[in-house]
Amino acid sequence: MNQRDETLVLRVDHLSGGYRVPGLFGRGGYKDVLHDVTFDLHHGEILGLVGESGSGKSTLAKTILGMLEPREGSVTHYTKRPQMIFQDPSSALNPAYSVAWTLEEPLRIYGKYDAAERRRRVRDMLELVELPEECLAARPSELSGGQRQRVCIAAALIQRPRFLIADEPVSALDVTIQAQILKLLKKLRDELDLSYLFISHDLNVVYQLCDSVLVMKGGRVIEQGRVEELYAHPKEDYTRQLLAAGE
Repeated sequence: MNQRDETLVLRVDHLSGGYRVPGLFGRGGYKDVLHDVTFDLHHGEILGLVGESGSGKSTLAKTILGMLEPREGSVTHYTKRPQMIFQDPSSALNPAYSVAWTLEEPLRIYGKYDAAERRRRVRDMLELVELPEECLAARPSELSGGQRQRVCIAAALIQRPRFLIADEPVSALDVTIQAQILKLLKKLRDELDLSYLFISHDLNVVYQLCDSVLVMKGGRVIEQGRVEELYAHPKEDYTRQLLAAGE
């Protein structure tokens, strides 16, 4: 496990919130999901966020990224341009465009680099995620599931953020490909000096990758700690149930 640096990347402080549910005639009611969530993420740390479906994990991720407004509390970022790696690479990638276009477009929008520099950065990123240069001309449908997820990781990293949120990034992959993607995420953390919030329902995956872990239930963090300690000595019955289910 990584030796944690005490420099903060993210602080979530007494965060409560949720989202509007669709109504028959326009906006519906407000659904409270998160309740008094507090935690810190440190430089170089891979922090796991676990809980059953509906526990509030994705709502928390969207609130951290500014896609949802908190009702109470605050989110403080200490890095610029945090990015997201999504669960399903097939829906995250535009099927009409090549890998080269997908990776170059954020740089084009950013406007800082000329065409030659954009292409160089795209090739460098492809190498970092261990894809051959032939993939640049391919569309998502021409790639395997593992290759598509590597493209999603490359797209999240192309502007060189220091903090990534990974929302169930290996759940749609088979076990062999999962292991390869987890190994890649660790390598990228070390080579690019990254920090992750890694969301998963699979405690075995979290144990393989993460340094620390938060356990969510009903929109609350009910337990948190270093992975080895929490897995060996869970304090909450809910955590023990999750661990037993993963055995």
